[in-house]
Amino acid sequence: MSEIPAKATESEDPSDGARADEAGDVARAVPGDTADATAETATDHASDATADHASDGAAEATADHAADDDRDYADAAAPGPDVDRTGETGEMGEAGELPGDAMWQSSPPGSIYDYIKAASFSIGADGLVDQWSLRAEQIFGIPAERAVGMDPIEAFVPADRRESGQRKMAEILDGREWTGLVPFRTPAAEDADEGSEDSGGREGLAEVYVMPTTTEHGERAAVCIVVDVRTLRTIETDLAASQAIFGQSPFGFLLIDTDLQVRRANQRFASIFGGTVDDHRGKGVHDYLPHAEAERVTAVLRRVLETGDSITDMHVTGQVPGSDERRHWSINLYRVHSGSGRPIGIAWLGTDITSRRAAAREAAAARRNLALLNEAGARIGNSLDLETTARELLDVVVPGFCDLATVDLYQGLLAGDETPPGLADGSAELRRVAFASAVSDAPFAGGPAPVAVGAVHHFPFNSPCADALRTARPQQIPADDGGLIQSTLAVPMVAHDTVVGLAQFSRTKGSEPFGERDRALAVELAARAAVCIDNARLYRREHERALILQRSLLPPGDPEASGLDIACRYLPGNAATEVGGDWFDVIELPGHRTALVVGDVMGRGLRAAVAMGELRTAVRTLALLDLEPAEVLSALDEIARGLGTPGGVQQATRTARQPRDADLSEVYLATCVYAVYDSVTRRCTFANAGHLPPVLVEPGETALMLDVPPGMPLGVGGEPFEEVEVELPEGALLALYTDGLVESRDHPLDEGLQAFVGALTDPSRPLEDVCDHVLNTLDTHHGEDDIALLMARVQGLPAESVGDWTLPREPRSVGRAREYTRAQLVAWDLEPLVDTTELLVSELVTNALRYGEGEIRLRLLLDRTLVCEVWDAGLVQPRRRRARDTDEGGRGLQLVGLLSAGWGSRRTPRGKTVWFELPLPDGETGLTDPAEALLSLF
Repeated sequence: MSEIPAKATESEDPSDGARADEAGDVARAVPGDTADATAETATDHASDATADHASDGAAEATADHAADDDRDYADAAAPGPDVDRTGETGEMGEAGELPGDAMWQSSPPGSIYDYIKAASFSIGADGLVDQWSLRAEQIFGIPAERAVGMDPIEAFVPADRRESGQRKMAEILDGREWTGLVPFRTPAAEDADEGSEDSGGREGLAEVYVMPTTTEHGERAAVCIVVDVRTLRTIETDLAASQAIFGQSPFGFLLIDTDLQVRRANQRFASIFGGTVDDHRGKGVHDYLPHAEAERVTAVLRRVLETGDSITDMHVTGQVPGSDERRHWSINLYRVHSGSGRPIGIAWLGTDITSRRAAAREAAAARRNLALLNEAGARIGNSLDLETTARELLDVVVPGFCDLATVDLYQGLLAGDETPPGLADGSAELRRVAFASAVSDAPFAGGPAPVAVGAVHHFPFNSPCADALRTARPQQIPADDGGLIQSTLAVPMVAHDTVVGLAQFSRTKGSEPFGERDRALAVELAARAAVCIDNARLYRREHERALILQRSLLPPGDPEASGLDIACRYLPGNAATEVGGDWFDVIELPGHRTALVVGDVMGRGLRAAVAMGELRTAVRTLALLDLEPAEVLSALDEIARGLGTPGGVQQATRTARQPRDADLSEVYLATCVYAVYDSVTRRCTFANAGHLPPVLVEPGETALMLDVPPGMPLGVGGEPFEEVEVELPEGALLALYTDGLVESRDHPLDEGLQAFVGALTDPSRPLEDVCDHVLNTLDTHHGEDDIALLMARVQGLPAESVGDWTLPREPRSVGRAREYTRAQLVAWDLEPLVDTTELLVSELVTNALRYGEGEIRLRLLLDRTLVCEVWDAGLVQPRRRRARDTDEGGRGLQLVGLLSAGWGSRRTPRGKTVWFELPLPDGETGLTDPAEALLSLF
């Protein structure tokens, strides 16, 4: 026979089988050589029973029992016609045939024979194997074609036990049953090489049950049932381990069947949810979890059962009986299979993580607060503007910390008062400078009327907000019934022990109310913002003072110049940058000449503005001395070097020659371009101290940058400055500027210069329009630096406005000078100036004859004023002195000073020029009577 099928039985616990326990007991009782003694003892008992007549009854009973077993097996193997062939006896095909496997499949939930290695074979009358089952092949590792015909004693029993084994075989063939533990050794494989791993066979221990049978010819034979004892021992160990894990686990353990009902629960689970272990049998997840959570878990259980994919750390929320506290569990799920591989359910392993979740929430809140503080440090205070700083605070806290927030600052603080006017009762006027909401446009529905951003208001004396301002401590504001707000924190903004404003943080209903940790965080955020706001206040004050100083040092109004149309622009940097040292100036010089100056002190702030003021004053002073442009810059260079030294320029020069470890003096550096324009000749002389080159646009031509040697910046010293003289055509446009116009972080200097030159495309437009066009075309809104732009259009004096004569060095030249002057003034319709001008010209020509050298040149210039110049080759400058009452002379220059609006002298390349200036008669300004002027001298 090929196989004796085991009857399928249902058992909840395979460990309940008596055979497994018996096999384990026998294995523990008969180790090693003891098996032989057991076998022999069993044989002796069998022999005695056979010899004894009383044993016949036992033999018959045994035979009957065997027959009953055979009938049971036959019934199990051949069910009746009414039995479903796919029922408990095994799975069969539609035609009633067995599947391809020789072994019948077990029905769910499985059979113990899925786990126990049991096999059968039969022995013929000759004591040789005549049938060999497939399970025998699996246990012994010998195929049927080799096993059939083998002597089992010779093949499997060790040599030292074969003699007793042959005796037992003879007794079995005489019709006696036998059972016992038999050590065996499988024979070597036929194709195994000597000395290889398979050459010696495999050793094992088997429990053998031998039942005598009779062949169809009436000969004695036997059927042997073999069970692998080592497999039984493994099953026993596994069952014990399973019981220990399931029963002693500190986690909740469930076995859930395919109907998603609890099949078995451990004591830990029962201690949490109440009752005994058996009370939970048959329950589902809906008996333990809320409906929505139970539906989610049920879907996961079905997916695990269908796919076999395990689930790790699935979080489940619910409540335990007798408590309203929300509990959290971490669940692990995996599918459980029978010995045949059929899914029989799901293992559920749960851990209570409620405390861990609470700790995780605390840690997350702490991390969130730290992240919020880090973000506040990075985002608040990036600008030195009060309103912007307040908005930066709200950008940080909404919605990360609260749902709504406002910032109110003292009105006096915003107005620029030295100290905030915080009244003792906390009800001083405040201005709302910032508001942010993450929920709606109506921030305080159901509460007091909201204050618009920019509105000035105050808090009532008894309000929590006023109390917070008085005490400099945060206050909790109770929520109004039916309103949107759940809780509000009023936090004073304190900087350097001074309250500068109030911040309010609100959370809407549905959010977590403010706790102590939130209160501390709000105080820290408000304090950081308050310090930044106070810094912005101080910076605004200093910036405004420096800007006032700088503007006071610039030319007031629109400057005017002879022979030039002037337009200028000055743009200070934005509030985020300190005031710079850019300046420009237009200085009128004698002879209807004009000095154009543009400079830039390196550095920023009040120090740069003060240095700019000193240099501008020095430029004006040097310009009045009528020095050449290069000489003016050389003198400015010495002055700049002396600005940062207490001892002045001489001390600075001596210090520069001595080596020193640390520079204790401040270094003032500046760039400057100085140009002198003569409206009579239309010539302009330039000198440059490290400044950007002037731009010239001639009529009908494209703009170009003048090639003026740049020289070293002022304050460096040691290098002379060069001059360049350029003749400017009528209508030409000259532009002087600072680097803020053509350079920024986004636009390099070269690109800015090209853009500036390209913007001067139509110089014929009105000069004011040209300035506006340049500023609108270039990137002038960056606010990184001050911008100064000075533009001048050339309008030279016409020839009919100039009278020029050369006089010989003789006494008659005084009379001629008076005649030329009278004739020219009559031609210009300036008869009221004839007498005064003749008198003054006579004095200057007389001085040139007496104290000068060479020919005398007389020049009259008519523009906005009348200028008279007397030239000679002498180098001695006239010096005005006060004549005594008894002196006959020495009153000529005093008379010139009394009758003229101004007078002076300057050096020229060929000598000197003495000049005086008279205002033109306009009907409003009266002229000084020469007679009265003469009498006033005595």
